[in-house]
Amino acid sequence: MDRVKTSCLSMEFTFQEGLSYTKKLTAKNEQEATEAHLTETKMQVEATDEAENAKKRVHHQSS
Repeated sequence: MDRVKTSCLSMEFTFQEGLSYTKKLTAKNEQEATEAHLTETKMQVEATDEAENAKKRVHHQSS
């Protein structure tokens, strides 16, 4: 089950990175590019937090 969760989180993170990259490529100006970068950074933090929470839940369940 842990591998499934990890794979899902990894796929979500990869999708979000791709979406953010696409937004950067299609940005019409520097402000839009900056906003896309900030959104990407926020998503990375959220994905990292969720992965850590999932890791803690799995660790507590196996204890």
